[in-house]
Amino acid sequence: MLYYSTNKKAPIANLEEAVVKGLASDKGLFMPEKIKTLPKEFFDKITDLSFQEIAYTVADAFFGEDVEADTLKKIVYDTLNFDTPIVKLKDNIYSLELFHGPTLAFKDVGARFMARLLGYFIAKQEEQEVKVLVATSGDTGSAVANGFLGVPGIKVYVLYPKGKVSPIQECQFTTLGQNITALEVDGTFDDCQALVKSAFMDEELNAKHKLTSANSINVARFLPQAFYYFYAYAQIRKIEKSKKVVFCVPSGNFGNITAGLFGKRMGLPVSRFIAANNNNDIFFQYLQTGAYSPRPSVSTLANAMDVGDPSNFARVIDLYHNSVEAIRADISGARYSDEEINSTMKACYKETGYLLDPHGACGYKALEENLKADEVGIFLETAHPAKFLETVENSIGEKVAIPEKLQAFMKGTKQSIELTKDFNGFKAFLMNL
Repeated sequence: MLYYSTNKKAPIANLEEAVVKGLASDKGLFMPEKIKTLPKEFFDKITDLSFQEIAYTVADAFFGEDVEADTLKKIVYDTLNFDTPIVKLKDNIYSLELFHGPTLAFKDVGARFMARLLGYFIAKQEEQEVKVLVATSGDTGSAVANGFLGVPGIKVYVLYPKGKVSPIQECQFTTLGQNITALEVDGTFDDCQALVKSAFMDEELNAKHKLTSANSINVARFLPQAFYYFYAYAQIRKIEKSKKVVFCVPSGNFGNITAGLFGKRMGLPVSRFIAANNNNDIFFQYLQTGAYSPRPSVSTLANAMDVGDPSNFARVIDLYHNSVEAIRADISGARYSDEEINSTMKACYKETGYLLDPHGACGYKALEENLKADEVGIFLETAHPAKFLETVENSIGEKVAIPEKLQAFMKGTKQSIELTKDFNGFKAFLMNL
């Protein structure tokens, strides 16, 4: 499989080049030259397949030409050593729980897959170590750090906005040590993301270090997230066969929903998608106006969605040939304030007994407001509510139990290096490594 840049000015790359480089030389994002349609027989028997079997079929469509079958199967099975079940909240609304992995967030799937695939390529190359740069608004940092922890030949540098991630999220990537370094940036997530992108474009830095990204700009991070859309469909098909399926995705950097859109192109029977935004509603405004107008992000209760210039919007535009009408045909939007997020968590808990996190609350409310009578909605519950402990407890007025996995992270000692949002300081830090 070959990969081109969304900016159309960089050389075509193979999978290994796309994964190791992360970002194309013209600052574009890599896209596969073709998206294979999966055969009818696969969907006919999908309810009889395990999560791992479904995921391997999807992975083979993208990576099978470049990775030996046994190796790819091992990568997929090692990645998915946990479940992503759907849970019924109402007759036509289900939660897809993506928080059963090691860091209790959906990004465990993409991060673990990428760590294993990149490790495979690095071992083949037998060259200098790779430095992974990752910007995070919360869960990406913890998932990537834990996915790459101890992987030979790879060092990870997590850039996060000072004071803008939850304390528990911060513990998950600042207490690990080993090959993981946390960089606390005095700025926003967008500032962190800009530093990472600028580093990839700096000739002097790239001459000294082999750099790559583990954000969803990397094809090995975002494509595996298609796995759980197929698995969710398999689960819902067993119990809601006659309904039209709507996926509602809490959306920040848009890697998650883009993976779902790829799934639809592969033949997944999805009726439509809803992109749920918080007050960082750049995509929502795009759907209303047809104009994409990025702006500085603002802090909200749903901090992982605090993105003012979503990187993967470039992939959405490319996928739909820059047609806002075509995008509107597949994706609608919703936007919720902190007050609405808070009231939704409270109301859902009171009505159903189900505990939402702030991001899942956006997805749940969007389905409540936008589902049609003949549709069944699945919203992505992207992180465990305990990761946003104070916010959730204040909303429902009760204590929330902290899972043992999270408690283990909280026992560690924070280790981080403080930086400004100035690129020269970040470059000097990397040059001195």
